[in-house]
Amino acid sequence: MSSTARVSYFRSVGGLLFAGRLLSVAALLAALLASPITSAQSMPLVVVEDRGGTSALPYYEALNLQPRSSGATRLPIAVSPVLVKPATEANMLPVRSPKLTPGTVVRRVIEAPGLQPFFLIGDDDASHAWLHHHAASLQERGAVGLVVNVETMAGLTGLRERAPGLPLAPVAADDLAGRLGIQHYPVLITSTGIEQ
Repeated sequence: MSSTARVSYFRSVGGLLFAGRLLSVAALLAALLASPITSAQSMPLVVVEDRGGTSALPYYEALNLQPRSSGATRLPIAVSPVLVKPATEANMLPVRSPKLTPGTVVRRVIEAPGLQPFFLIGDDDASHAWLHHHAASLQERGAVGLVVNVETMAGLTGLRERAPGLPLAPVAADDLAGRLGIQHYPVLITSTGIEQ
């Protein structure tokens, strides 16, 4: 038998094998589709394990679940619109940090590489004077202010007017003060120290 005859023989045999497999898969699919599939409703429940307790069947029966038919349309659920007012800074007020009070802070060294300078102040006379005195230095350092005790928007605005250009945000800071061991403000925290 020549080599070309062998190749054509194997091609025809291979093609027959593939066609035979394809027919057997098609026959299997036809048998599956033709076989009656019993619905879950007609089959009784099979208890796999019973550890006592109360049956949940009454709860399911109370739902009166009906099987879905293919042509059934679902009614849309009406949802009433909810009016949402955007939150503003005024919504965050008053801010109170009971563990922090105005007072004297003893300078100490810390090691917090990469920490951006920030300061804690309140809406009180000591904070107003400190902020006015240190505003230029704070701005040069790129410090961010956390107003830890402020009651009204007018108080927050008054602080901002004393140091224009410095970012000030109302924030309750009891947790932060506890972690840093701070009890008083105004105070500046940098990557190398805590000072007033």
